[in-house]
Amino acid sequence: MTKETLIFGHKNPDTDSITSALVMENLEKKLGNENAKAVRLGNVNKETQYVLKYLGIEAPELIEDVEDSQDVILVDHNEASQTVGNISNAKILKVVDHHTMNFVAPYQLYYRAEPVGCTATVLYKMYKENDVEIDKTMATLMLSAIASDTLILKSPTTTEDDKKIVKKLEEISGLDINVYGTDMLKAGTDISEFTPEEIINIDCKLFEKGNKKFRIAQVNTADLDSIFKNQAYYEQAIAKDIEKENLDLYVFAATDIINSNSKIISLGNDAPVVEKAFGVSVDNNTAMLENVVSRKKQILPNILNNLD
Repeated sequence: MTKETLIFGHKNPDTDSITSALVMENLEKKLGNENAKAVRLGNVNKETQYVLKYLGIEAPELIEDVEDSQDVILVDHNEASQTVGNISNAKILKVVDHHTMNFVAPYQLYYRAEPVGCTATVLYKMYKENDVEIDKTMATLMLSAIASDTLILKSPTTTEDDKKIVKKLEEISGLDINVYGTDMLKAGTDISEFTPEEIINIDCKLFEKGNKKFRIAQVNTADLDSIFKNQAYYEQAIAKDIEKENLDLYVFAATDIINSNSKIISLGNDAPVVEKAFGVSVDNNTAMLENVVSRKKQILPNILNNLD
């Protein structure tokens, strides 16, 4: 039986994570790896469901672990805490990412990470470098990822590379990122069917600094009041996770895609760190972070720099 190469993004996958796995699978097959297979490490959120439904394609298969010596390719992440539990026994062939490197391997592999707004931006370059055609479906997947990760090019993570590549992808896909991207983001803000436990895990990542462990969860919304009317329920769900995982800090950020700011809930023994990190006062476990929309470039670095 031929050995598969499993391609996946991080746990609690967002649109970049899911679409990048699909785009990478296509690239690998075009380059001769017929055994490449995109999979996922969590449920597909509503924003990503919008993309897949628009294109009429199925979500990648859900997996919970990998076997020893399994060939894998990581996209949109490189941290062990954000991937499958048995990753240390897998054979990582490639990593394609746009996050800070927190990765060590005892063997040589292809590692590509660039300081851009989205993994799809890196993948676009890889297609061009290998002279592989980008069809309409792949272009739409890449455009969707960039629109998601950069909040339609409004996030401070956005680079000139992202902007230039978006123009190319608009030409191929026939889409306007502002129109399509707004519809996509709005689709992702509908969380009416989810429990508080599900909502805080829609897009949640685990981080570590020294002996400190903390999570930062993020949801997009067009109405902050609709989120925070249920604050008590979110706090109950967060408290359970803190106890279960022995976390020092949990930050839940609701990001207003209309006004480009975020309101957070901060809980845990190190919850007061957000006051120092962002120069705000925390009242009733919450604080408004003006002009803050990016976990990667704004929330995480500030917390890391102030967490003792």
